[in-house]
Amino acid sequence: MEQLYTFGDPNRYPGSRVITVSYFALIRSEDLILQAEEGLNIQRIEWQPVYNLPEMAFDHHDILTYALKRLRARLEYTPVAFQLLPVKFTLTELQRSYELVLNTGIDKRNFRKKILSLGILEEYDEYTKDSSKRPARLYGFNPNSIEGRRGLMSSAISKR
Repeated sequence: MEQLYTFGDPNRYPGSRVITVSYFALIRSEDLILQAEEGLNIQRIEWQPVYNLPEMAFDHHDILTYALKRLRARLEYTPVAFQLLPVKFTLTELQRSYELVLNTGIDKRNFRKKILSLGILEEYDEYTKDSSKRPARLYGFNPNSIEGRRGLMSSAISKR
């Protein structure tokens, strides 16, 4: 978790001055259980697609937009996308995580060629089993491979 930004526009909340210190963290959705705190009058809790959010109160959409902008910038110089994946993943899953955050397509051949050339993946002698298509090789992220290599991800995510 990291501090994102402090929002303090005098007009952001009607009737009084409110300052919000926002934080963000990347957590795999399968690692969370959505559950309302007891005693609160909450009808339902559900995940929402970040690019098709319902209307939000006050400047909450601005806060979320700022967090997404920060995340996109971090994709350029850190391997943050790996935090969204299981320990073992396919190259398609890795590419899809980048495409979801960037909200754009990435050329499959170029992405694979560049990501493999970075030397940050461990290649397993294991393949997917749950697909009707040809099994895909599984990979893992090697965190030791990025030591001192700032900006290394930007070459892998050039867009279509």
